[in-house]
Amino acid sequence: MKVLVTGASGLIGAPLCAKLAAEGHDVVRVLHRAGAGAFPARPPVLLDIAKALLAQDWLPHLAGVDAVVNCAGVLQDSARENTGGVHAAGVSALFAACEQEGVRKIIHFSAIGVDRQQPSPFSLSKLAGDQALMARDLDWVILRPSVVLGRPAFGASALFRGLAALPFLPVMPGTGHLQVVQLDDVIATVLHFLRPDSPTRLALDLAGPEALSMNKVVGLYRRWLGWRPAREFVLPGRFATILYRIGDAAAWLGWRPPMRSNAAKEIVRGAVGDPEPWVAATGIQPTSLESALSLYPATVQERRFARLYFIKPAIFIVLPFFWIMTGVISLTTGWRSGVELLVSTSVGTLAEPAVIAGALADMLVGALIAWRPRSRLGLYGAIALALFYAVTGTVLRPELWNEPLGPFLKILPILVLHLVALAVLEER
Repeated sequence: MKVLVTGASGLIGAPLCAKLAAEGHDVVRVLHRAGAGAFPARPPVLLDIAKALLAQDWLPHLAGVDAVVNCAGVLQDSARENTGGVHAAGVSALFAACEQEGVRKIIHFSAIGVDRQQPSPFSLSKLAGDQALMARDLDWVILRPSVVLGRPAFGASALFRGLAALPFLPVMPGTGHLQVVQLDDVIATVLHFLRPDSPTRLALDLAGPEALSMNKVVGLYRRWLGWRPAREFVLPGRFATILYRIGDAAAWLGWRPPMRSNAAKEIVRGAVGDPEPWVAATGIQPTSLESALSLYPATVQERRFARLYFIKPAIFIVLPFFWIMTGVISLTTGWRSGVELLVSTSVGTLAEPAVIAGALADMLVGALIAWRPRSRLGLYGAIALALFYAVTGTVLRPELWNEPLGPFLKILPILVLHLVALAVLEER
């Protein structure tokens, strides 16, 4: 078959595309942006679903397509994400184009519980997308998975690993139970419904065999990673709200933290459902989390990722703060000291402009590091700037290498930290 997959770089979309290609299908991957990893087949279609609001935007990509699998999804509106556009308006145009082009088989990913409660714009927009598909004369299947976990570490599966690495486990207030579902079972379900003889016009909850508390899920990951149980403490509601607000702010800077306001609203109702209709329709028996983890022993790479999970946001908070504040200090309380350092050198007549230029450069690289779409550029700029300061400082004031507080020696760990930031920058 020729299968078009939206959200093809995501937690579900990426392994689904790989599986389809391995089974001999022709896969058309629809991506929001380039750089989503190599793929052995055709180049991807680069399309912002939130802006593809007309059937005509989709028709050129549906030629010869036998089936469409919509895996696209975003957690919350932000500078780079639009829930209504991705979950409702954009996919509605896709469904209209499929009907027009004669592409009848549509497998659409929604979220568990959206047909029962809509506590946030995430679930409201997901339900709107479901309803848009059900109104079409198409052979549709709507899959509503619970929290999907698997070997790839992204979203919730990454968060659980990160929480498992903490010596003290914070208990988030007001969290419901989770019937986590395994990624392999989700992929097998899609393959089942792509068969020509499979039933259609179904909406199914994909839920795991047991309802677990969030702490139980984290505890299973911690045991899988080879660590003893962590002590639990209840996170005060006010502090939890602050964390969610910080996540919202990070999202407007282009980052994608799993802890945001929509997540707070959604986890209150949990992610539970009845798996029996799914089992009856497919014959797939959902795998428990404990069984799934036992099949793949944790490696040192897994433990490293878990330990780095919360260190990464700390790095990307500290580095912009460091660079921006050095610029601010250079232009305010540190102005006289900065000028005096240069006055007695060969560039003494340009001391004030040099301090101003350095301060502005510092603040610029700090802002670039904080803004996710330009973080890589900012990190390279910061490395170049640090090297420039080291070289020019050595030429102009070599005695600073021998200062007790080591102003030049400190450039070395700063450089290493920027290299670490580059190594952990990618999210998936």
